[in-house]
Amino acid sequence: MMAMLFAQRVILEKCTFEQVPKKLKKQVAVILVEECGMPELVPAEFGGTKDAVSE
Repeated sequence: MMAMLFAQRVILEKCTFEQVPKKLKKQVAVILVEECGMPELVPAEFGGTKDAVSE
């Protein structure tokens, strides 16, 4: 439940992924990438594309 709340806050730009509590980051990353289709909001270390270098 808390992970979904933080995922929504990241989507709405109320906080950044970096501000998500450490214990919830993995769950929030899964929600953002797999359920919401927004890997651009998640750092590469958590399976997203936020820090990926475009070529």
